Amino acid sequence: MNINTLQQSERILFALRSLYDKYGYSRYKMNKFEEYDLYARNKDFLISDEVITFTDKSGKLMALKPDVTLSIVKNTKDDFATVQKLYYNENVYRVAKGSNSFKEIMQVGLEAIGTIDNYCIYEVLKLAAKSLVCTDKNCILEFSHLDVLAELIDFLEIPDSDKPRVMHFISEKNTHELVRLCKELNISEEKYNILKEVVSIYGSINDALPKITSLLSGIVSQATLNEFLSIANFLNESDEKDIYRIDFSIVSDSRYYNGFVFRGFAEGIPNSILSGGQYDSMMTRMKRKSRAIGFAVYLDMLEQYETSNFDVENLLIYDDTTNIFDIEKQIKAITEKGESVLAQSTIPTDIKYKTLIKLINGEVVTNE
Repeated sequence: MNINTLQQSERILFALRSLYDKYGYSRYKMNKFEEYDLYARNKDFLISDEVITFTDKSGKLMALKPDVTLSIVKNTKDDFATVQKLYYNENVYRVAKGSNSFKEIMQVGLEAIGTIDNYCIYEVLKLAAKSLVCTDKNCILEFSHLDVLAELIDFLEIPDSDKPRVMHFISEKNTHELVRLCKELNISEEKYNILKEVVSIYGSINDALPKITSLLSGIVSQATLNEFLSIANFLNESDEKDIYRIDFSIVSDSRYYNGFVFRGFAEGIPNSILSGGQYDSMMTRMKRKSRAIGFAVYLDMLEQYETSNFDVENLLIYDDTTNIFDIEKQIKAITEKGESVLAQSTIPTDIKYKTLIKLINGEVVTNE
């Protein structure tokens, strides 16, 4: 990792922790390892099912944790009367994407566990969007709703044995194979065209909601559709409304997830750097009565695809006729835009910068 990447990760980590603190989420600390059985029973929930294991002195098979959510669920109380709002920044140990070796990866995220109502779902989606903005202002948060999809698939009367294939084709937006399979199952053209159109929808909340309402009214239960539409409409009134995109090709394993699922992207990075959703189904598998929703930000993806060739975005050079207040004024203006700045009296020979700003007797000269 180069110095610039480390500085970027540290800035993002600080911004994320500050964000979650402001919304009343408590910092959660945990051990580096758990009993291996926790991960063995929930391998499909993990990004990678490869886990580093060891035997402790008591003979128990332990694992360096490859995931944080499972540990939080296991180690928090099953309180259905309130909502436990937690955030973490922890190292996890797993095979990184595009790699054949284990890596220690910093993962940041939050979980809300307990009585999850519509406000709580809205808040987590909003914080996911705000988290993306902390990494890059040019970002997108895509979301879907698994219960809406499940009820639509039930409407088509697709056999349970074929549902995994349907979900796979949906995840790929492979409408050609979806239609082919529906024809094989003797599903009417009128019905499978609805599925085809829903899967093809991608766009802002403003553009997508009218189409979804028109297609699914009377097909999806009013309660399920209302939950989706209500929260989507509130998101469309938030400060982050331009970031959201509706995309029903976002699917997750229904053995663990339900309701809203989402993923986030930053400019210049081909893979998602944030993923999350409601995981009431996993809570049930772990014999919990509570509901839950959360997300994780993968800082390793930011490091892996860091493309900047600059040590600092702005280099501020001042001469001996410039007073301290003028220097401080320029630094404040730059840092408030979220950019980095290095102030020097002369240009260093070993530094790469994007913008050179010169202060000469109070006059600002900028060279791109």
